[in-house]
Amino acid sequence: MVQQRSIARVVTVPPLGPGFIGPGHLAAQVMSPKDFALNDPFIMLADDHLDIGDRPLGEPHPHAGFETVTLILDGAIYDRDEGGVINAGEVQWMTAGRGIIHGEHMATKGKVRLLQLWLTLPKDLRRAEPGFQTIDNEAVPVRHEPGVEVRIYSGASGGLRSLTTNYVPVTMVEITMDPRTSFEQEIPTSYNGFAFMIRGSASIGEDAVLLKTGQVGWLDRPMGDGASVLRLVAGEEGVRLVLYAGRPQGNPIVSYGPFIADSKEDIARLYTEYQIGQFVRMSELARPLRT
Repeated sequence: MVQQRSIARVVTVPPLGPGFIGPGHLAAQVMSPKDFALNDPFIMLADDHLDIGDRPLGEPHPHAGFETVTLILDGAIYDRDEGGVINAGEVQWMTAGRGIIHGEHMATKGKVRLLQLWLTLPKDLRRAEPGFQTIDNEAVPVRHEPGVEVRIYSGASGGLRSLTTNYVPVTMVEITMDPRTSFEQEIPTSYNGFAFMIRGSASIGEDAVLLKTGQVGWLDRPMGDGASVLRLVAGEEGVRLVLYAGRPQGNPIVSYGPFIADSKEDIARLYTEYQIGQFVRMSELARPLRT
């Protein structure tokens, strides 16, 4: 029997505030690393709004011990040394693993809105080889139902499946629905997950909990394996949302700055390895793809 998922808790995202880049950067923390035990396998989610003209998008910076999943909602970002342009509707999935430096020459094209997710790695793969995938628009499977479009960045929807390769199994779909339409998304019962409302409203789950723009609805956690479905009914203005669901890993983490590890000692080791030049540059990984 296929279980119907429900919304167990609703979180209202705080208002946009000044971002780390300075003028023209507004951001909201949708999810905090301090709540990882509840949100596993998801560490953090940031909602970034950028209108910075020709200024660089920050400075080169390191990451280690997890993956970043960057979805461009509007506009485009560009780095001549790290794979070129990432347009609206595209995703960059980066494995930081044992250590990577990126954002060396990052810039924006127009006004940009992006979501950056931090996703845990399995404990025995925290030091995986760094790498990245860019999921171009042409490679994104798109499911069409009456009044509904589903862009599949990871996992499956209906009979379509993404080719994205993951260390942690994840379903990641962007769902756009016309007013008063309905839709069901299948999700493995064991997955933890949430819907982030980009615009509009929808009644979601077996109990038809109403979620509005800027809210996050976390799924309940039923027992057992097998399949489950999440039902969505769009409100009067339609809805655009991103649904993330993934298999919890059950391993605590220590989060400090740009690093995720198992202990404070691991964090100190990562800082040392970064300072002595042991992290790979993302531009080095991208170079063979450009030739």
